[in-house]
Amino acid sequence: MLVIHIIAAACGLGATFALPVLMGLPKTVSQARFAKPVSTGIEKIAKIGSLTLLVTGLGLGALHPFLFTQIWFIASLVIYILVQPIVAGILPERYKRIGKQMAPSVMNAFAIILIILMTLKPF
Repeated sequence: MLVIHIIAAACGLGATFALPVLMGLPKTVSQARFAKPVSTGIEKIAKIGSLTLLVTGLGLGALHPFLFTQIWFIASLVIYILVQPIVAGILPERYKRIGKQMAPSVMNAFAIILIILMTLKPF
């Protein structure tokens, strides 16, 4: 289950870094036409990876209940839950523009924090 969890993290969190770069590159209409379906595919992989990350993380917690006493584990779950509405794009309409402007940097920061918590387990 841990191996699946790590692969899901690479898929789910990797897109956080890839999508802003991909969508910032097109300079022409034809490049934008190409980037759009590519970003849709990356987004699908990210969603599947993200959900798998949650399920396997909770599964690991069920197998090892002591994890629910670890601050790094609880903090990772809280960050995941807080970030999902932004990633899923279910922000209210008036916040979508702001969310799109801040999402890449905020999501990258949260992804880095999650990676640090999961690998270093500092608490």
